[in-house]
Amino acid sequence: MRGGRRFSQAISEGDGISLLADVASREAAGAAEADGAEAIVLRAAVTGVGEATELPILSGAHDVSADQALRAGADAYVLAVGGYDGDEGALERGFAGAADAGVECVVAVRDEDELRLALDRLDPEIFLLSAGGRGDDALEHVLSLLPDVPAGKLAIADVGPRDRDDVDELERAGIDAVIVGAAEVARLVGPPAPEV
Repeated sequence: MRGGRRFSQAISEGDGISLLADVASREAAGAAEADGAEAIVLRAAVTGVGEATELPILSGAHDVSADQALRAGADAYVLAVGGYDGDEGALERGFAGAADAGVECVVAVRDEDELRLALDRLDPEIFLLSAGGRGDDALEHVLSLLPDVPAGKLAIADVGPRDRDDVDELERAGIDAVIVGAAEVARLVGPPAPEV
């Protein structure tokens, strides 16, 4: 693991919400780290990212196994609950595969049913709350899922915040991290939101 930090440690330590930079090149990864990102998100294979940054890497491609994520240099990978409809036991095998491979598992959910299923069958430590293409309602949708995430679990928002006010709202609600575009990190980094 780069820098000796686990993915979960990178998003849970320190003050304020963590910005996770969604990158498409090794250059973008290095720039995002310099701008203040706390971790890197790869939604497709990108060569050399591990050499360009000390930050933990989340493999965010939904069709990648834990073994594939590890071979690509990732420290964590996304397991999308919605991708396992009807395949009895496959979700559990995917979750167990992360532990076997030595990568952290980030469980992606899009709605209350998927969240309940993940809690009942997996009890993960890290959730990725996805807006699922809801456009203008994305922020509200993710915030509506947060109360069902048990205390002590980490929550990442995949909403594409428009501005620092959106990031502050997510932080005040208790979201631990948010995925942002690599080019947006410098604009969205800021002081922690004031306590309400």
